[in-house]
Amino acid sequence: MILKALYDYYNRSLLENPNSLPLYGWMNSRISFVIIIQKNGNFVRLEDNRDETGKGKIFVLPYGVHTNSITPFLFWDKCMYAIDYSKASIPLSDVESQDKKKVEKWEKSYASAHEKHLAFVSLCKKVYDNTLDEDFKAVVEFYKKNQLPLLRNDILWQQIEKDPDVNVSFKLEGAISLIASKPILSNYVEKDTSQKGICLITGNKTDIVRKVTPTPILNCKSSASLVSFQTNQGYDSYGKSQAYNAPISYEAEFAFSTAIKRLIEEKSQNKFTIGKANYTRTFLFWSSSNSDASKAMENGIFTLFAHNELEDEDPNKRIELVKNVFMSIYNGKLSANKDDKFFILGLAPNAARIAVVYWSEIPLREFAKVISQHFKDMAIIGTRKEKKPYIGLYSILESVSLEGKLSNVTPNLPEAVVKSIFQGLPYPNSLFQACIRRIRAEQSINIVRAAIIKAYLNRLNNNNKKINIMLDKENQNEGYLCGRLFAVLENLQYAANKQDSIRSNYMNAASSTPASVFPTILKLSNSHYSKLVKDKKGLAVFFDNKKKEIMAMIQDFPNALNLGDQGRFFLGYYHQKNDKEINTTEE
Repeated sequence: MILKALYDYYNRSLLENPNSLPLYGWMNSRISFVIIIQKNGNFVRLEDNRDETGKGKIFVLPYGVHTNSITPFLFWDKCMYAIDYSKASIPLSDVESQDKKKVEKWEKSYASAHEKHLAFVSLCKKVYDNTLDEDFKAVVEFYKKNQLPLLRNDILWQQIEKDPDVNVSFKLEGAISLIASKPILSNYVEKDTSQKGICLITGNKTDIVRKVTPTPILNCKSSASLVSFQTNQGYDSYGKSQAYNAPISYEAEFAFSTAIKRLIEEKSQNKFTIGKANYTRTFLFWSSSNSDASKAMENGIFTLFAHNELEDEDPNKRIELVKNVFMSIYNGKLSANKDDKFFILGLAPNAARIAVVYWSEIPLREFAKVISQHFKDMAIIGTRKEKKPYIGLYSILESVSLEGKLSNVTPNLPEAVVKSIFQGLPYPNSLFQACIRRIRAEQSINIVRAAIIKAYLNRLNNNNKKINIMLDKENQNEGYLCGRLFAVLENLQYAANKQDSIRSNYMNAASSTPASVFPTILKLSNSHYSKLVKDKKGLAVFFDNKKKEIMAMIQDFPNALNLGDQGRFFLGYYHQKNDKEINTTEE
């Protein structure tokens, strides 16, 4: 299912824009330095092909994959293959050269690297012998005349010495294109024809790939791929080894691996990455069609879940636009075909391979409904300063982390939050607990924390009354009422003394063991009332009536509140503080 969806994405992209992805036999890769040569093979100069970031420019080149065996590319490759230079080429120091073991190790490493270079030169000659192409002949003559030592006299050689792992290629003096870009080279991409089988993706009987192209994700080895089998480790079936266990044609393998590369490339807006180290998760997402609704869905998911660094943009406005997009798709205002689907693939690094940790294939409108429900669950009244909460993934995580830093988030929390949003399931208990901990530690509940508590409690399948966006005077939950009362008493103190010390001294205890705290703060409120009534009788009466109104609904203060009711306490407190009636704390 996953590979077929990626295969279809590749073919759809080509139909929409033939130049958007390389055709079979070709690949996009970076070339950092170009060796300029004459037609007779003489070396002219090195050409720096790096951009302002220090990375080589991207070219469409003959397809190639390096494996543990010797696998040279066609007229382009790493310095080790193309110009016989690598870290193994650096001679040992005088001190190290006295160590026999180090000398033997260096000689073995250099011999291995040099063997790869010889294979590259041999492949160039083989292709020339089959084509008699004059451009290919120039490269063959370059090696035949032993022009490699001349590269070391070029001013750019020091740059290659700093990074010998870059790619290089050839170009004739005065030419525009690389020699490696000649169309005829696609016919010479090596293919193992020893194994045939029924392709699991296309259903055709054809040549089967032995190894799948590496498509490494963040924090994964460069050789990692989506389809991989350990040989002689109990994973082989019917005596088959490597990718022969999952027969895939060369064309289909090229298509889905190219699709993955496109989705995970650096500037892709069809991915987002969460977590760190071993808990890193890369989520890829795409639509089955190119409709306006599909494009809007992809842009919306990227905005909602990617870590956007644009400080000059209003995050609340951005999220509000995304919310409207999902609602429009769900309500049918932005038309989507009944057959349009949305795909989400979650990947994780796992030793030498890539692990699939999440896969979803869901109709576009149904997924829009699920995401819209997330916005509905997170909706809550804002303060006067902040009318609407920024409920992107990272604002949620930052609000429950120490010092508001993503680096302090519990490692497995981001993935759990993402999956709950994608599946419309209850938010993780760990999110709720982290939120309560931060409120207690900072004695502060902001709009995002209030939204998290409301969303978590409302998604639980229990008999408790659902919590509203704003103050609910009909809610008689003990925790909610205690929170409301605490907010009134705090406002009364501030109105009388211009301080709210009961929050710092009593909030944590009041939210967990109300019976042990409220008698004390109610007694204090009488003193605050007496002081306020002398200067602002109307305001004092207002707070006194509000206090009596809430207390009339509380039969007895509970000895203890469970964690869920502690959350309701903080929501009652937040709602009461942000009610439209007079709020002296903000005056």
